[in-house]
Amino acid sequence: MGRMADSGRTTDEACLLKLAPHLLGRTRRGVVGSSRYAERLREAVRLAAADPEAGPVLISGEPGLGKDNLAALIHFGSPRRRRLMVRVDAVSLGDDGAALFGSGSSGGDGSLLDCLGDGALLIDNLDRADPLLRPRLLELLRSGRWRAPGAGSRERQFSGRLFCTTESALPEFDRRATVIRVPPLRVRRQDLGEWLRYGIRRQARGLGWSRPPQVSEAVVKRLQSHDFPGNLRELEGLIERALRQSAADRPTDLPAALPATLPDEVFWTGSRAQRARFDLWRWKPWLRFAMREPRLWNALLFGLVSWVFVLVNLWLWLGPQDRAHNGGLNFFWAWWWPLILLGYPLVGRLWCSFCPFMVWGEISQRLARAIGWRPRPWPRGDSDRWAAPLLAAGFALILLWEELWDLENTAWLSSCLLLVITAGAVLGSLAFEKRFWCRHLCPVGGMNGLFAKLSILELRAEAGTCSGSCTTYGCFKGGPAVGEGLASAGCPLGTHPAHLADNRDCVLCLTCAAACPHRSVQLRLRPPAADLQREMDPPAGEAGLILVLAGGISLHHWQRLLGWLPVVPESLHQGPLLPRLAIGCLALAVPSLLFLLGRPLLAARQQRLLLYALLPLLWALLLARHLPLGMAEAGRVLTVSLAPLGAAVPELPAWSADPHVIAFCQSVAVVLGLVWAALLVRRLWPAPRLQLAGLGLAVLLAAGGRWLVAAVAVAAPG
Repeated sequence: MGRMADSGRTTDEACLLKLAPHLLGRTRRGVVGSSRYAERLREAVRLAAADPEAGPVLISGEPGLGKDNLAALIHFGSPRRRRLMVRVDAVSLGDDGAALFGSGSSGGDGSLLDCLGDGALLIDNLDRADPLLRPRLLELLRSGRWRAPGAGSRERQFSGRLFCTTESALPEFDRRATVIRVPPLRVRRQDLGEWLRYGIRRQARGLGWSRPPQVSEAVVKRLQSHDFPGNLRELEGLIERALRQSAADRPTDLPAALPATLPDEVFWTGSRAQRARFDLWRWKPWLRFAMREPRLWNALLFGLVSWVFVLVNLWLWLGPQDRAHNGGLNFFWAWWWPLILLGYPLVGRLWCSFCPFMVWGEISQRLARAIGWRPRPWPRGDSDRWAAPLLAAGFALILLWEELWDLENTAWLSSCLLLVITAGAVLGSLAFEKRFWCRHLCPVGGMNGLFAKLSILELRAEAGTCSGSCTTYGCFKGGPAVGEGLASAGCPLGTHPAHLADNRDCVLCLTCAAACPHRSVQLRLRPPAADLQREMDPPAGEAGLILVLAGGISLHHWQRLLGWLPVVPESLHQGPLLPRLAIGCLALAVPSLLFLLGRPLLAARQQRLLLYALLPLLWALLLARHLPLGMAEAGRVLTVSLAPLGAAVPELPAWSADPHVIAFCQSVAVVLGLVWAALLVRRLWPAPRLQLAGLGLAVLLAAGGRWLVAAVAVAAPG
C-alpha cells in the first residue's frame, strides 16, 4: 500500500511539474473603459463566466488586446475558478500535438490533457496551428474527445473547459464555440484616457513612484489620434517608457522630485511615414550650424528688430498722417501685408520669429526675471477650446477697427494697433512663461499659424531618436549645453519638434535645433499643404478664424457686396458709429452666414474639412486683395518717405504697376488658389460626389472673390 501511495504521489508531482510552465495563476486586469464597446465586452465576459454548461469559448481579435487575460477573467469568474488553468501556444504543438495529447506509446497517460483533468485549457493562436493538427483540435472543441498520436491509442474525454484565441476568422471553429470578438483600441478611442490612467496607476508603484502621476487631457487627445497597431501591448510600453523617462533626470535620493503630472513630451508614438521629404541639413550639414547660431539671432532680434519697431512707431506718430506722405504707413500696408502673404507657402510662420511684438515681450520678461519676478507655467489641458475662439474674436475686432477708422490712411491709429498687440505680448510674457501670448492669444499669430499649414518647409524631429536617446528635453524645456547641443531656454511656444502634427505651433526659430545633441531635428522641404490630411484632427475653434479671415475680404469690399441695401451709409469711415458698425459686422459675417446655411447639407467634420480644403483659395483672395495697394505703392517708398522734406530732396526712383498688370496678377493668384483648393478637395473628401460638389463650390467662390477684390482700382498717391 505504501508503494502504491508513493507511486500516486509521484504521478501527481510529475503532472504538476508538467503543468507548471503553462499555469495561469491570476488575471492581469479587468475590462477598462466606459464606451459601448467596453460595456459589451464586459457583458460577454460575464455571460461566458456564468454559462452553466461551461461550453468552449473562442476569443478573436488583433494582436496585443490581452485575449488570454479575457479567458482568465472568464475562468476565474466562473464556478470552476478553483480548478487549474493552463495556456499552450498552438504554434508550439507541431503537426501531431504530442505536447498536448501525449505520445502514442503512452496512450495519452501523463499528457498535458490527462494531467489537467477537469481544469481549463487555453489554446493561444489557434489560427496559427498546423493544418494537420486542426481537425483534432476541432474535435476537441466540438465534443471534448481526444486521443494520443498513433493508431492504437484509445479515445478519451476531456472534462474541463476549453478556451481558444485567434487573430483571424476561423468559421469552422466559430460554429462550435461561444465567440467573443475584442474590438481594437483604435475603434474605442473614448476608452483611451481611462486605459492610460489605469496603466499609469498600475505601473507607477512598481517603478518607484510613491504616488501615481496625473496626465493632461492634451496628452489623451493627442494619443487618441494614434491608431495603436499594437493595441494594449503598445500602450503599456508607451506608459512604461514615459514613466522611466520622467524619472531619468530626477535625483534618486529625492522621491518627491518626481513630477505630479507627466510632461506631454514623454509620450511617444510611432510617427506616420512621411513621403517626399528632403532634409536640407543632411544635404548641406554646415547649414545646421550656421542657422542655429545664437549670436546671429540675438543680434537680429534685440539689436535690430526691437529698435526698428520703436523708430517705425515714432515715424507713425510724429510724421505726416496720410499714406501719400508717411513711409511708415507705406511699409506697413504696401510692404508687410503682401510680403507676409507671399511668405506663407514658402517659410510658413517664420515672421513670428522676427515679430517685434514678442521681442519686446521677451525683453520685458527678462527684465522682470532680473528683479525676481517669476512668470507662471502655462495652464495645462486643451487650450484650443478657449484660445481658438479668442483668436477669431481678436482678429474680427482688428478688422473692424481697420475699416471703421480707416487705419490704412491714418498713421497714428496704425501705430495704436501695433502698440495694443505689443501690450498684449508684454502682459502675456509677464503673466506666463515663454511666448504664451504668441501661441494662444495673438490674432496675427493665429493667422500665421493657420496659413503655415500651406508651407513647403517644416521643422520636425525623429521620434525614434528622441524617445530612445534623449532624457534632457533641452529642445522643449531648455537646459545647459549637452554634447554638440547648445544651452537654451527651450521652445518659446512650448512644443516638442517630434510631437508636431502640423506647422501651426512652430515659428522656425531653430531653438530646438540649437539645443539638440543628437541631430534629431530636421529642416525639410515637403509637398505644399502636407499638413492638411483627411485624418487630421484640427481644433474646432480654428474654423472660426478661417471664416473671420474670409470675412475680412467682404468687409474691405463692403460697398460692392452690400451697397445695394437701402440703409447702408455712404462710408464706413465717416458718420454715426452705430450704422457703420452694424454694416461692418454684417459684411464681416457674410462667410459665417454662408457656412451656417450649409450645416443641414454636410456633417460638422465634412464642413471643417471643406474649410481647410478651401484654405489655399482664401490665401489667394487675401493676396489679391492686398496686391493692388502693394504693386501700386510699394515701389514709391523712397518718394513717400522723403516727401515731407519737399524741394530739398532730389528726384528719387519710383515704380508703380499698371492697373492691367495688377489685375492680371490678381487673376493669376486666384487661379492658383483655385487649382490648389481643387487638389485639396480631392485629398480631404474621398467620395466622388462630394469632390464634384466641393469643386463646384470652389469655382463659385473663386469667381465671386475675383469679382469682389477687383472692385476698386488703387491709384498711386501723390
